[in-house]
Amino acid sequence: MQIMEYYSHLNGWEYLQVHHRTLWDEVCQVITEVDGPGHKTKVSREKRTRGKVLYSPKAMNETFKNGFWVRGWRERRNSFYVTADESLLRGIYGLGEREQKAAIERAGYDPISSYNQTDFIKDRVAVEVQFGKYAFVAHDLFVKHLSFYVSDIIDVGIEILPMKSMEQEMSSGVPYYERDLLNVIRQGRGVPAVPLVLVGIAP
Repeated sequence: MQIMEYYSHLNGWEYLQVHHRTLWDEVCQVITEVDGPGHKTKVSREKRTRGKVLYSPKAMNETFKNGFWVRGWRERRNSFYVTADESLLRGIYGLGEREQKAAIERAGYDPISSYNQTDFIKDRVAVEVQFGKYAFVAHDLFVKHLSFYVSDIIDVGIEILPMKSMEQEMSSGVPYYERDLLNVIRQGRGVPAVPLVLVGIAP
């Protein structure tokens, strides 16, 4: 695979070049080590593409995982507690997990344990590889990356997506770079409020 396009949101790419150039190089290496044609192994059962051999998201995800893991990138969870009271949530979000639970209980509510999980984190940089349904990208950008950033776990997030040319050789409903680039830029310069790099890849 190769990087065809990238977009720097809130100077995410520039931040990596100054502070984590080695990590950016590792991301690029992982991408280039993925054999695109070698992952065209999924025989479509969908009406529009029945019998056609498509890219396998499962196989590609496994290859990406191996590439990141051998370089020391690891999955990470950010655990927290929630409840239905808006003002209470605003007041406790910056607290630690135990403090959040205690504050909710003191207010007379039942604390609900929750978490966000990201694919790969290393030295305050997060990477999500998204070959799932297109709705998952918004969750990555506006929930996962933002949550980890606000919680002071990361400084920048990287979202890896197929280009449209590659998406056309995948099952229906898969996201693609060009659409999600629009989804980010039409929100305005400061939304989501986390430095990001959108990366579009193709064989």
